[in-house]
Amino acid sequence: MERLSQLWSEAVAFMAPRWLPSLIVIAVAGLVYLVALMVLGRAQKHWVTRTATQLDDLAVRLLRQALLLSSGAWAVWRLLEIWTLPTVAQWVYAIWIAVLFFPLSRFVGDLLTALETEVVSRTSTPLDKTALPMVNKAIRFAIIALGIVLALAELGINIAPLLAGAGVMGLALSLAAKDTLSNVIAGVLLIVDRPFQVGDRIELWTAPNETGSWGDVIEIGLRATKIRNPDNLVVVVPNNQIMQRDIINYTMSGEDIRLRIPFSVAYESDIERAKSLLVDIALSVEGVKADPAPIVIARSFGPSEVKLQLRVWILEARARRRIADDISERALPAFEKAGVEIPYPKRELYIRSADGSLAGRA
Repeated sequence: MERLSQLWSEAVAFMAPRWLPSLIVIAVAGLVYLVALMVLGRAQKHWVTRTATQLDDLAVRLLRQALLLSSGAWAVWRLLEIWTLPTVAQWVYAIWIAVLFFPLSRFVGDLLTALETEVVSRTSTPLDKTALPMVNKAIRFAIIALGIVLALAELGINIAPLLAGAGVMGLALSLAAKDTLSNVIAGVLLIVDRPFQVGDRIELWTAPNETGSWGDVIEIGLRATKIRNPDNLVVVVPNNQIMQRDIINYTMSGEDIRLRIPFSVAYESDIERAKSLLVDIALSVEGVKADPAPIVIARSFGPSEVKLQLRVWILEARARRRIADDISERALPAFEKAGVEIPYPKRELYIRSADGSLAGRA
């Protein structure tokens, strides 16, 4: 009994000078939090709700969460100091630093989400809807990681080995997934550069012919871009390959483009007559613009032909193959009817006799 009585006396002596400061700390923390809530509530009522932007709403929410965490952490920290538990108080302080970065991360993420909404509403490309959320998550993760690093530093934990290990791990992962990372980086660059958007008609010049290297863009992903060619086949091209190729965008500057169609006529034909026929044929094809008017130029001279080029402006870029086919199909009977000869290879053969005299020619 004497031992219990002695322990009780020691406990009372230990708590007596501390219970009142503890109550004061709790009261002050609660009072500060309530006053801050009242101020933020008035500010939100008079100013925040009257503005169209979400920035002030997000800022008020961040301050409210930070005040709640800070007042609670300060009260616990002071109570531990009062009750002579400095080591635990230091841990509470470090945890407060780490936890405080969570609402900050959410605040930054919400800001980026608002930016994403603005960008997607203007561009409407699946790349934005895919890539920007990933960038958002990466930034939020980086903010939380920064808070944890600062908390560990406050506890006196050496974070240099952790950073070195994370660097080695990051290097190993980057080497193992270099192709995927290259495609992801190229996909992000497509957001900034925007050589094409969904719905554009494009062509990749460095791709082999007749392999679906041109068509309509139907999806832009982080890893690859999908193109539907005229055969209704979907070609999946990695983004890093697209960034290395010459991209022709037929619809970026508008639907009307100039079309160049090559023709050849024999040297014996009436060149001016052939040019006039091509112009008339072009104007008779649906989709060819009369202004600017079609023109025909002589490009070069071949072994047995004069090479011409018909240049026409068309109303719709996606119809260029059809228009070129219609013009070429109509040119053949028109040339034949007008006596314009389409060239074919010709050779003259000279035969000499044994004495060197000319024997004949075929």
